[in-house]
Amino acid sequence: MDTVFKIFLSMSCSGGLLALALLCGKPFFRNKLSRQWQYYIWLVVLLRLLLPFGPETSLLGKTYQTLDRAVAQAAPLPRQLPPDTQGGGSVPAGLERDGENAGSSAEETAAARTVWGITPALTGRVWMLWLAVALGLLIRKATAYQSFIRYIRAGLVPVSDTGLLDRLSTAAEQAGVKKPVELCLNPLVSSPMLIGFFHPCIVLPSGDIPEKNVRYIVLHELTHYRRRDMLYKWLVQVAVCLHWFNPLVHLMSREITKACEFSCDEAVLARAGYCGARDYGKTLLDAMAAVGAYREHFGAVTLSENKQLLKERLDAIMKVKKQSPALGLLTGVLTLCMVFGAVFVGVYPAAACRRDYAARAERYYEAGSLPLFQIVFSRLDESAQEKWLETFYEDGEFVFFSVAVRGLDANSTLPADFAEKAYADEETAFFSTLTDCMEDAELELWLDRALKDENWTVQSMLFDKLDRDDEFDKLEEKREKEREEAQAAEYRAAGVTMDGKDYYYQGQLVRIFLDIRPNKSFYTLNMNPSGTVNIKIVRNETNEITGAAYMTEAEAAELLGDMEDPEADTETTPVDWKTAAAGETIFLGEYILSDGDKICYDISAGTGAGMQVFFTRDGQENVVYWSVHNLRQPGEPLRCAADFTVAPPAEPGAYQMFLRAADGPLGDIKGSISIAVDPV
Repeated sequence: MDTVFKIFLSMSCSGGLLALALLCGKPFFRNKLSRQWQYYIWLVVLLRLLLPFGPETSLLGKTYQTLDRAVAQAAPLPRQLPPDTQGGGSVPAGLERDGENAGSSAEETAAARTVWGITPALTGRVWMLWLAVALGLLIRKATAYQSFIRYIRAGLVPVSDTGLLDRLSTAAEQAGVKKPVELCLNPLVSSPMLIGFFHPCIVLPSGDIPEKNVRYIVLHELTHYRRRDMLYKWLVQVAVCLHWFNPLVHLMSREITKACEFSCDEAVLARAGYCGARDYGKTLLDAMAAVGAYREHFGAVTLSENKQLLKERLDAIMKVKKQSPALGLLTGVLTLCMVFGAVFVGVYPAAACRRDYAARAERYYEAGSLPLFQIVFSRLDESAQEKWLETFYEDGEFVFFSVAVRGLDANSTLPADFAEKAYADEETAFFSTLTDCMEDAELELWLDRALKDENWTVQSMLFDKLDRDDEFDKLEEKREKEREEAQAAEYRAAGVTMDGKDYYYQGQLVRIFLDIRPNKSFYTLNMNPSGTVNIKIVRNETNEITGAAYMTEAEAAELLGDMEDPEADTETTPVDWKTAAAGETIFLGEYILSDGDKICYDISAGTGAGMQVFFTRDGQENVVYWSVHNLRQPGEPLRCAADFTVAPPAEPGAYQMFLRAADGPLGDIKGSISIAVDPV
């Protein structure tokens, strides 16, 4: 926040300096240079006030560095630094230093902050005060403008005079405005004005206006509309709200308001002819004489702002003439001077953020500072970016990898290269974040490839990215049906038949049916207390079924615990999923629970940022019980573990258990679920 605070102050300072230069130069070019140039040159100041960008070396950047060094050398420091300057937070002390001070000690950073008085606590208070006032002013201005427009529109009467409408059409063609513009009357407005951003409407105080005046009035307001002066005025108001503490910004706002009308007068006479200056001036006088009850608002553009400006505008109108080539060249030179001046003044972070990016990236990564690393990563060259992506990929740092990918240039080939690598390695979590950089056409190509390769996990993710979930659901339903039929056929070949959820072996109802992979993960685990035999499917190392066999009591006890324990009957279910797409919810099973039953689960994910495990009641999907939602912590595994006992407000009944990839894709999901039935 210290850096952000300095950035904003430097923007206000640099914009203020440019505004001061224009204000001081006004007496020299007021009656010499084009009024339109005097109006639009303020855009350079506005951009300097609103955009926090600048060159690597600038006046303010050097000034801040010099002041920081001076106060650091002048300030005496204790041998033991306060806790907030010794790197105890998420970003170690000294990481926010800039430019040539990047390698300075933590003591120098603390000294600068102490002398400047910009401690984190004080900065936070000042920042909150600035934001509160800025938001308050912006809301107040927007609300006042809405009220003004509402009152104006309430009294509008559309003009039906075909003569006035024809003159509006002629003036619109002359002004180069092709969009339809309404013409209405409201006797309460102070002078003719233009309202509406997207549906422009010219409001006249009266329909009894001489034909010559109507031409100039309409041409004046249409010129405002064609130049988007209302948007310009609102941009100025945004700058005033953000820099409310800067008096030069308020002076700038007043000057722009004046320059808007002067430049519009000049533009009107340029189109209507300089010979009509006297008639146009008379139109302004007539408009000022017919003053209504409503005063003009800063958001509307009117024919006559106020009486104080009228004399100066009339004087300027009489002096309007075509600009000579020499003055045109002078205005071009002055424009370049202003632009170069804005670049030269700069802002605080220009020198701070453009030096030694490689070293900063290393420091921010070691400190675990994701936002700061993201800023620096986008400024590294492509070879350095590729090395960082390889590091994150090899280390399984999915969060840093995801942020880094979003910092790549739009034309970078790295996303495509790493997508190939992640797809080949079946690293779905990394592949998923890379698809965020792909267009729909590229996603379609990957989907075709995943369908051809029968890569179900990638298919699920890509169908979701393309908003084609219905197609995937149908495909999944078809696949599941085919898989069940194929599996039932394999079981029949091994002597096991199925009747609904019941399994039979050689005519006997199976109590425990276990089909397990060579890597000890389950295909199928079914339990029926009414069964009489325990059966396991035998598979070879290539995962092919070679037959079925009876389980020994020792095997059954190892799998489910001591089932003959009179104290409790424990049911244990293993969890083993390769991947889960971002936002995907996985069904882990249904359980019949009673008061006193004990629920224990311990599930972890090898990759992913966060995971949620929870139960819901049958028919009450929005009510969650026994939920754990954890985020991955640096250096620790992502794990959801819980130990609960069924008790009110949870009621006995059927519960479904789910796992949700709530914070991005998950990979290598393993664990177990145990339900200990209360014997009472």
